[in-house]
Amino acid sequence: MGDEASARSIEPRAWEAVLEHVERRLLDGDLAPGDRLPGERALAADLGVGRSSVREALRVLEVLGLIRTHTGSGPTAGAIIIATPAGGMSALMRLQVAANGFPVRDIVETRLVLEAHVAGDLAAASARADLAAVERLLDAMDDPSLDRAEFLALDAAFHLALAEASGNQVITATMAGLRSGIEGYALAGSARIADWRATAARLRREHRGILEAVRAADPAAARARINDHIAGYYAEISPDADRGAAAPH
Repeated sequence: MGDEASARSIEPRAWEAVLEHVERRLLDGDLAPGDRLPGERALAADLGVGRSSVREALRVLEVLGLIRTHTGSGPTAGAIIIATPAGGMSALMRLQVAANGFPVRDIVETRLVLEAHVAGDLAAASARADLAAVERLLDAMDDPSLDRAEFLALDAAFHLALAEASGNQVITATMAGLRSGIEGYALAGSARIADWRATAARLRREHRGILEAVRAADPAAARARINDHIAGYYAEISPDADRGAAAPH
């Protein structure tokens, strides 16, 4: 009887089984940023668990920054993948960002330093860089059905994917930790943008331009384009900010 009780106590709860299933598919590459998860009903049926367990797992995945959920019905409803599982350092930094609410200017300046380095390094090693994940995210952002929250979540994932492609694990972990802060200020500031469709189209062009510079093995152009891209959006959503303040030191 005791052995049976012990066995039950170490069996994963239903929502944990759902969580492990989704994380495993992410790590195996079966799911990637830009993909949508099957609906609650389909996941519950496939895994033999209740829909409440699926919802609990999705809440955990959203807190971890792996998915963005969208309520309602239709093709945009459900959960979209915005990241893949990262290490403990990233999780700790996400908590730090959430707890302290780092000033947006500090996050932007950190991004400029790190991402200019990433873009330059990728361009210098473009022949060896694996940019498939970056391309996939750019293609996902071309979907006209995305709302601005989904678009900006994929935008933040694009910048993280560049860091991952660079192979620098410390920069990648730092960018992963900052991603929720980046996504947060980008989305909050988007309320200031009168013509979101025009801005989204410009951001798509700038993303493609950054990738073109990397593929052309032009480090100077890659650094300049990603600098202008990050600083330009910050200036657009912060009309009263000193635009010179966003320049890297």
